[in-house]
Amino acid sequence: MTTYMTDNPNVILIFADDLGRGMLSCYGQQHFETPNIDRLASQGMKFNHAYGCAFCAPSRASMLTGIHDCHQGTWTYTQGGLYHRLSAGELTLDQITELLHTTGLQAGPDDVFLAQIAEEAGYVTGQIGKLEWGFATTGARIRRHGWQYHYGYYDHQRCHGFYPPYLFENGQTTPIRGNTHADCAVNPNTESPENMEFRRNRQGKAVYSQDIFNEKIIEFLRTHHDKPFFLYHPSQLPHGPIAVPDIHPAVKQVSALTTYEKEYASMILKLDETVSIILDELEQLGIDDRTMIVFSADNGHEVYYRQQGRTTGRQVDLEGNQFDDITTKFYSETGGDVFNGNDGMGGLKWSSWEGGTRIPYIVRWPGRVTPNSVSDHMLTNYDLMPTLADFIGAEMPQDKDGVSFLPTLLERCEDQQHHEWIIYASRLGPALVTAEGWKLRYINRTDSFQLYHLPNDYREENDLSADHPDFVTRLSGWMRNACDGDYRNGTPQAHFVAYPDEN
Repeated sequence: MTTYMTDNPNVILIFADDLGRGMLSCYGQQHFETPNIDRLASQGMKFNHAYGCAFCAPSRASMLTGIHDCHQGTWTYTQGGLYHRLSAGELTLDQITELLHTTGLQAGPDDVFLAQIAEEAGYVTGQIGKLEWGFATTGARIRRHGWQYHYGYYDHQRCHGFYPPYLFENGQTTPIRGNTHADCAVNPNTESPENMEFRRNRQGKAVYSQDIFNEKIIEFLRTHHDKPFFLYHPSQLPHGPIAVPDIHPAVKQVSALTTYEKEYASMILKLDETVSIILDELEQLGIDDRTMIVFSADNGHEVYYRQQGRTTGRQVDLEGNQFDDITTKFYSETGGDVFNGNDGMGGLKWSSWEGGTRIPYIVRWPGRVTPNSVSDHMLTNYDLMPTLADFIGAEMPQDKDGVSFLPTLLERCEDQQHHEWIIYASRLGPALVTAEGWKLRYINRTDSFQLYHLPNDYREENDLSADHPDFVTRLSGWMRNACDGDYRNGTPQAHFVAYPDEN
């Protein structure tokens, strides 16, 4: 390990939920600007080849464990919605905790997680927002993963509503006065006059969750500004169903957008305001110049502003033709996405197409990262752990899959190691991308492969598997080894565990 840092700089990780990179003006959004996220890019480094996973749980698990999501028996996730039973009085918090601690894989004594890297180096660690990888968690589990302080949602299904009646702080429920909906006020997921009226009904919706998180973030920064800290903010924005207190002034008069689309854009602008709050607070506390901010997301774009005859989603095009994600897929023009949220790529969240897994990635570090710089270095979410270890001068645990990209941030290209390939899972099977831009998709429905050369085929329109059988053979061997001998490990189904039958 090459150690670059000795002065214990702070780290803030802002993690958006279902944010396609095309929704940010620094990545090309045309209908509105994200000035504060753009500020991170103009004052730091923007990455063009960053990968998450096909959806939220594996992406978060991969980042927090430091390993990719195609291994066998390394992590599991559970069904969301368990904490609704707490609200309904069907289970106590102790019963839910016991159920989660006896379902699926639990952390072993030698397992090391992202926050532990910082904690063992003397950092104060905090996590505020949509906690862990889900779909349900506990306070004890969060603490085991290295977080000394946490506040937010324990259940990712409850995150589909933005007005929680209670949240959790270090294992204890904290009521939110004025929020009275047990389901956190989840809205319908399509547009209609009735659904618009439902969204705008403010009864029992006193406090928006992102506003609560903003307050907790400020409180954490003010409490720990005189110590090195690692703060992780996994926001639930802009995951749908769409919910926002008001349409943002920046999009209120944009004639090209419908009201529903303006509400969705306002969710992203709400997250942009959080970035502004953090930047302003760091300056006021005098710690801006010794704090690195990483802004990223879990997976590619998802369409939450579906409107009959205007915008579809991942299942059909505007003419009603089905997408099978094998030979047909979502494109912005065929699905009517006015925002082009997947930045012109094919596919959406849940798929192994680039539009489903390519993510925004921005790092700002005043005085060390060259402002307004752009990198084509290929990185993935499980690279954050070794990068953090390099950044704070900590030891990196063995048996992890990531490669530190700190040399790229510091423009020390001679020190930068590179992935020969990266891999991620999807419902149809794993996908592998090489450093040269060759991409292999395994299709479990047909037990077949597709091969694309991304530098010449950004939209993944030309399957070259028949033209390059040697590449398919070589890359499929790498893929099988990465999946520990079984391509089925490259599906989220391989990591899901059901709760035992309680009857």
